[in-house]
Amino acid sequence: MREYTNICPYDCPDACGLVVTVDNNKVINVRGHKEHAFTRGTLCPKMVHYEQIIHSPKRLTTPLRRVGKKGIGIDQFERISWDDALHTIVNNFKHTIDTYGSESILRYSYAGTMGAVNSPAGDYFFRRIGATNQDRGICSPAKQAAFKSVYGDTIAIKPQEAQHSDLIILWSINAIATDLHFLHDVNVAKQRGATVWVIDTHKTYTYDQATHHVYVKPGSDGALALGLMHIIHRDDLADIDFIQRYVQGYEELVRDVLPTFTPDYVSSICGVPAEVIEELAHAYAKAKAPFIRLGSGVSRYGNGSMSCRCINALPAVIGAWQHLGGGLLSSASSSQYLNKSFMQQPQVVTPAKRLMPMILLGDLLTNPKALLEHGLEDTSGGVPVHSLYVFSSNPAITAPNQNFVRQGLMRDDLFTVVHERFFTDTCAYADIILPATSSVESDDIFNSYGHYTIAANYQAIPPVGESRSNWRVISELARRMGLDDPFFKMTELELIEQMVRSSSKLSQEEQDRILQGDLVEVELPENYKLDFKTPSGKIEILNPQENIPLITYREPYGDGEPFWLIVGNDIRILDSSFCEMEFDDPELMKLRMNPDDARLYNINDGDVVEIYNIRGTVRIKVYLDAMVQRGTLVTLGVWWQSQSSDDAVGINALTASRPTDAGWGSTFYDVQVNIRKI
Repeated sequence: MREYTNICPYDCPDACGLVVTVDNNKVINVRGHKEHAFTRGTLCPKMVHYEQIIHSPKRLTTPLRRVGKKGIGIDQFERISWDDALHTIVNNFKHTIDTYGSESILRYSYAGTMGAVNSPAGDYFFRRIGATNQDRGICSPAKQAAFKSVYGDTIAIKPQEAQHSDLIILWSINAIATDLHFLHDVNVAKQRGATVWVIDTHKTYTYDQATHHVYVKPGSDGALALGLMHIIHRDDLADIDFIQRYVQGYEELVRDVLPTFTPDYVSSICGVPAEVIEELAHAYAKAKAPFIRLGSGVSRYGNGSMSCRCINALPAVIGAWQHLGGGLLSSASSSQYLNKSFMQQPQVVTPAKRLMPMILLGDLLTNPKALLEHGLEDTSGGVPVHSLYVFSSNPAITAPNQNFVRQGLMRDDLFTVVHERFFTDTCAYADIILPATSSVESDDIFNSYGHYTIAANYQAIPPVGESRSNWRVISELARRMGLDDPFFKMTELELIEQMVRSSSKLSQEEQDRILQGDLVEVELPENYKLDFKTPSGKIEILNPQENIPLITYREPYGDGEPFWLIVGNDIRILDSSFCEMEFDDPELMKLRMNPDDARLYNINDGDVVEIYNIRGTVRIKVYLDAMVQRGTLVTLGVWWQSQSSDDAVGINALTASRPTDAGWGSTFYDVQVNIRKI
């Protein structure tokens, strides 16, 4: 029996430290690693029995070839060898390149694993063969763009500093489900007397963590932030000395924007009573060291980036950054401490004829001119995609505009490869399925977008069945495609060492400790919070490089329907990860509705209804809940088709492929629907 230090590989800011117990090449137990500086020995409920996922009887263990119809199930496939599978893929790629052009090949991947080796494993390979490039914008690039607009390359605040705050705002973050370990720090602050406010669109699992609750209308957070700043200025609560030294654009904000955003006007936009806005503004401005933890939900609207810019301005106006425990955490900056660019091989020129934003997968698969019609560059002139390679993602469930995505995946002239651990909904549309390893079956290295601990993740058990890691498969495809780049000959261990040893921001001691398997929290520079790495050297609430230089409020898209659809986090799953688990719940996907709204539509508790808009219709059972805001409908989780309340579609049949106002991010929450009783 042996124990290994490991890292949770899933798309979560916590990137938990794990202790994996192995006996006879089998994981028999997983527990939290107490020496991890942020996760501190605890695990979320999803990972408590990770060994059951690793050794699940549902794991894919051999390559498969489809011999039946698309979109049906695993009984339409037969087992084949790895040699046959790779031979088929390479022959298809070569034929596609010769017949249609290399840009007719598309990879689609995201964050099924967050490892710095296996997450971007295919990026350079597909650019190298001239395939259509793909961004990584399905999650929260609008939030990232907002922080960069206001703070440039400033290092983000360390999350543990919240322990020293006397007022914490959990803004658009369901921390119990998506950032559980930050609550360690929140609870320390509460024990020291801090108050905690939650700002969200609905009552979440995190409700009980707060002393104050503010519910906003979807997409209106930016107006609330401006309303708070209006009151802070009106009542002389701004830190003028800090502003004069560190902030660019405050005079313009006061002159041109804030006068409009009175408490009554803001209340009319966001639905928060004016007196609550007043209370929050005074509490925030009068706190000694207020800390905002900003989640990603607010960024997934058509106005998402601007809303986040407005929220990012709040600590600047009151000078929170100069105090221990004060500031705002959007995402941590730990990625800069690894030389992750090595996986992209930037020294090799690999120009792509087009780049597809992830959110446009359905658009491009069903309309070759889609990029051009969205005003994006496509020097191929609109060549159709004929070969699709999917790994670390499940777009048949998770991509927006689901009906378009599935329509595209059903094309007879589309050859699809899916590299997966389980038979997901996307696998049903594949021509070739390749079995993938879990995080304990290969080598990798992890940083986090929620804290500053970095750790190598060394292989603990042999691959289950014939499964192979993303990197191993890509390396072999490169060899068979005739690519002789030394990069493709490197092992995962060599890639890890290269990313660590070539980092200019890790000390020699930190490098050594990471490579020997320690959990290393990197040391941040002294006084980093006030070292604003922007062109002006100041916090830029007015950024002259932006299309709209000065922060303001913009409305979300909406759909002209009476209800906002809120798709919140289900604590049991993460996007569509963990849906392979067995759940003691016969009704995983359900809808909550305010009773007063229900009466207007003659809807009773437990009725089956249809929610619909111009993109699709979803059948679902509704339950009445007075805690749901009027004008909103709430459902939790992005469930696999077999778990959906509707036999034909999942919840993303209702979401749109419209982009955010910056970063080409997803607008999963900018959705309105109508409802009818069946």
